[in-house]
Amino acid sequence: MIDAKDILNFINSRQSDRKYSDKPVEKEKLERIIEAGRMAPSACNAQPWKFIVVTDPELVLKVADAASAKLIGMNSFVAQASVILVIVREKPNMSSKVGATIKNKDYSLIDIGIATENICLQAKAEGIGSCIIGWFDEIQIRKLLEIPKSKRVELIITLGYSLSEQREKRRKPAEETVSYNKY
Repeated sequence: MIDAKDILNFINSRQSDRKYSDKPVEKEKLERIIEAGRMAPSACNAQPWKFIVVTDPELVLKVADAASAKLIGMNSFVAQASVILVIVREKPNMSSKVGATIKNKDYSLIDIGIATENICLQAKAEGIGSCIIGWFDEIQIRKLLEIPKSKRVELIITLGYSLSEQREKRRKPAEETVSYNKY
């Protein structure tokens, strides 16, 4: 059994890493990281995702270029990653789709968020840094990776051996974000 305090400490130690070494991520580690995403729970077991694993160095640079905004200095670090995971939203199964319509909630986005965090936590467990990115040129990413126009690219995750220093987490106080039994 894993100690509960150790899990919380581990979660607290996960951060968005924006500086990577040029050491490649080993295939076995990468496979476990992807498996962690694949095993994530989803509404009605819809598994509304496709993970595109970009490891070709030339393609990594092209995807990194599509993820950066040079004028404002956004995401320039992406090119340092040895792996980029691109998460594409797939159609949910009928049960999830019906539930989403009735409840007016897009469960597929929630499911993708859960899978993304599983990926990042497994990466941390493997000694691999990660950063979740939502700012990118979706049209360019689709072209580069031959993703059909009918699909949405929701997130990308950079993976690599981190050179970032461990930062202290800054979060709002619990009194601002947690309440019991009423708002």
